[in-house]
Amino acid sequence: MHRIILTGVAALAVAAPALAGTPQAVPGSEEWLRMRGETYHRAPDAEQDPAEVDATARLNAEIAARNEAAAQTEAEAQAAWEAEQAKWRAEAAAAETARVQWEADAAAAEAARAQYERDRAAWEAEMARCRASGRRCVSAPPATPW
Repeated sequence: MHRIILTGVAALAVAAPALAGTPQAVPGSEEWLRMRGETYHRAPDAEQDPAEVDATARLNAEIAARNEAAAQTEAEAQAAWEAEQAKWRAEAAAAETARVQWEADAAAAEAARAQYERDRAAWEAEMARCRASGRRCVSAPPATPW
């Protein structure tokens, strides 16, 4: 029951500004700061502390270098992943080809076995007819396909 009440209160808190027609500002944006009565004005160059400017420039350079290194690492990881994906696709295609070939070979072997059994049955029937007639029967059985 408490969850339902808390959920309702949270929904109202989120929806209240929209229902009131108040524009929503992105936190940290200039509009957001202005709504809070805060503003940012860059001090003129003459008032800048050179040590602070240098420290900021060094920090910015370090951040840019880290960002570049991270982008490079990400690009390398992406390339490695794509290479592994291509390798996997090739292996999967080879396995599928081998499976299809095995099925074709198995079907051919089954067809050969069935044909041999038919040929053997026909030979045995012919030999039985020959023996029943009292003649001398000389005939080789069909060759096995294996």
